[in-house]
Amino acid sequence: MLDLLITQATLPDGRSGMLVGVQAGRIVLVQPGSEAQAADLPAAERVDAAGLLLSPPFVDAHFHLDATLSYGLPRVNASGTLLEGIALWGELKPQLTQDALVQRALTYCDWAVARGLLAIRSHVDICDDRLLAVDALLDVKRRVAPYLDLQLVAFPQDGLLRSPNAWANLQRALDRGVDVVGGIPHFERTMDDGAASVRQLCEEAARRGLRVDMHCDESDDPLSRHIETLAAVTQRLGLHGRVVGSHCTSLHSMDNYYVSKLLPLIAEAGVGIVANPLINITLQGRHDSYPKRRGMTRVPELLAAGVPVAFGHDCAMDPWYSLGQADMLEVASMGLHVAQMTGQDAMRQCFAAVTDTPARLLGLDGYGITVGCHADLVLLQARSPVEALRLRATRLKVWRRGTLVASTPPATAQLMLPGRPGRVDFMLP
Repeated sequence: MLDLLITQATLPDGRSGMLVGVQAGRIVLVQPGSEAQAADLPAAERVDAAGLLLSPPFVDAHFHLDATLSYGLPRVNASGTLLEGIALWGELKPQLTQDALVQRALTYCDWAVARGLLAIRSHVDICDDRLLAVDALLDVKRRVAPYLDLQLVAFPQDGLLRSPNAWANLQRALDRGVDVVGGIPHFERTMDDGAASVRQLCEEAARRGLRVDMHCDESDDPLSRHIETLAAVTQRLGLHGRVVGSHCTSLHSMDNYYVSKLLPLIAEAGVGIVANPLINITLQGRHDSYPKRRGMTRVPELLAAGVPVAFGHDCAMDPWYSLGQADMLEVASMGLHVAQMTGQDAMRQCFAAVTDTPARLLGLDGYGITVGCHADLVLLQARSPVEALRLRATRLKVWRRGTLVASTPPATAQLMLPGRPGRVDFMLP
């Protein structure tokens, strides 16, 4: 007896008319099958997907859960710049309480689950000697574990070498159970200090057997080249497949010849890249008049070089970004527009950048729609990944380990049109 049987599902790879069976929280059946064949399979619960898209859950590879939903505290970012956002966060930190941090983070996680986002990698600032945010998000991680995978990165927001106690605080955070080693080399006082911080942090990650996720070159400065150091250190330490460079926006402005050398180095080191389209397009290019640079890293070129690229939401209603709703389809849509990835294959790559690729970069176990995977699934009101992006499709049902954790009614419109008899009920899509 199956716990759940989903019939007539379309999968992201294009297979349609699929049966997906779930037992004890795992997928035990994935095969094509008619309604008649499905009728012969005993199941406690049946869901007819009616040809709609059944996807693994969305994954956010880069977020700041400690700052989320704090917009306007203690004031609004008037310039809208990255540096004012960092300064504003510094003003807010002394006013933070653990309870407020926990409640805002839990609220955001609720939004995430409703939109089929069931895994988040969140950076957490460790430069506050109280480690208030660390303790708050470790608490949140325990609370949301039944329905959401939360991975935490020890992030020295004020600079590892620039902030007096950052190294000791980072050690304390990792000892308390933070999962990943983070950094921000471009915010150190000098380029040399930035490179030194990359080496020190990666060596610590290697010593502890941890992954690395480093804010890297979040700048319009083409000479900010810490991603090169990160790739070289990854090679030296044998950290292939365990390291991510986030943002990498300076790559947008670098000389093309230098980039032609850099991309193979990143690929050879097995370093993944996370672009953050909503925030990169908002914060970068602020010193430009016209033409204005888009700022987001070179996504198509990285993909062509064999580098895995994921998209992150980064911020939502915080000192850096006043919008956001935990919708990874919005993130992917912005990414494909900024990167001009409007071909069919390219749009499918953008869908993968908020599903399969970040799941791989985070090292998620049992992710996907194959036999043996966790039954973490999202039924979307669309018939393909491209249509899901175009419509920012409604997440009709969200399952975690085979248990329904969120549902949303289908998007519909009722048309009462002059000159047309009767009322037309129109369902989207």
